[in-house]
Amino acid sequence: MSHPSPSCASVRRSERLAGTPVVKRGAHWWLVSQSGSLPASDPAFTGELHRFATGLAAADRVVAEIRAQNQAARKAQP
Repeated sequence: MSHPSPSCASVRRSERLAGTPVVKRGAHWWLVSQSGSLPASDPAFTGELHRFATGLAAADRVVAEIRAQNQAARKAQP
């Protein structure tokens, strides 16, 4: 399934990588701006984007776990 190039208007803030003008659609990274979008094709750059996104997702999971533990601890208090 091919993914059309994203436009700035079609990209939700939550789709952007950490508030940057970078979006991943399918297996492809895109640089998105008001004037258009450009596929990121440099393997070194896209590799770094992938590593950053993976690290960010792992950090988000840890933060969610800590919040859940804190919430459970507050509920357990008399």
